[in-house]
Amino acid sequence: MTTDTSGLSQLGAHTAQPADPDSATLERVPNPHADTLYVARFTAPEFTSLCPVTGQPDFAHLVIDYVPGAWLVESKSLKLYLTSFRNHGAFHEDCTVAIGKRLAELLEPKWLRIGGYWYPRGGIPIDVFWQTGPVPDGLWLPEQGVPGYRGRG
Repeated sequence: MTTDTSGLSQLGAHTAQPADPDSATLERVPNPHADTLYVARFTAPEFTSLCPVTGQPDFAHLVIDYVPGAWLVESKSLKLYLTSFRNHGAFHEDCTVAIGKRLAELLEPKWLRIGGYWYPRGGIPIDVFWQTGPVPDGLWLPEQGVPGYRGRG
């Protein structure tokens, strides 16, 4: 089965890094298994944004799980979107929830969740979790596999 990628603007082409999340283009492709209940997972262990107060970098390990409906996210556009946060000032909660909401709006998935496991700022790690609703019945959903912050020990 082939997927039509003719409408994609970034795949297979040199693409400049978006300046910020609002200017980043997220793209989708048809799901060839839209009738099947399954989870697609994206893990971004080196996510970076900026503190909106100090301008210092913040780091997170993001895990995005979604149950596709008619659409899949095109992975290059997702990578570019996530890296567009590198020069974007926003609190941990804003970054995590905004990413989840934008993906949910684009993909209209059967279900989506995002876990943002943020490294400490000011000595306090902040973990942020968001999902679109209850887990669909009959779905095999593995744990996200990111341990809580334990410091240096």
